[in-house]
Amino acid sequence: MPIGDFINAIPPIGFLAIHAVLFLLGAFFASRAFGNGQSGLAWGFVLFALAEISYMTYHLDWTTFLFAHTISEVLDGVAFILIFANAVQRLGRPAPALR
Repeated sequence: MPIGDFINAIPPIGFLAIHAVLFLLGAFFASRAFGNGQSGLAWGFVLFALAEISYMTYHLDWTTFLFAHTISEVLDGVAFILIFANAVQRLGRPAPALR
């Protein structure tokens, strides 16, 4: 038996719920980032949310696992780069002056 075979006992609705919650978190953080003028962070969270939608397409039986997983991983990878680059860029800026 391969490692992790127990996961097959979880019904698809469980995975859909996990991905739906993660999608909502990504959408929420994107909305907050856009609202604060942080478009780099916002687009990273948008891509993360889109990756979660892509994962859901497999659990809805609309795509194959490999297709959904590959698309999601690419979106997550670019999202990670955007979020990390924006965070590092912000760390390099001087702190705003206290009044």
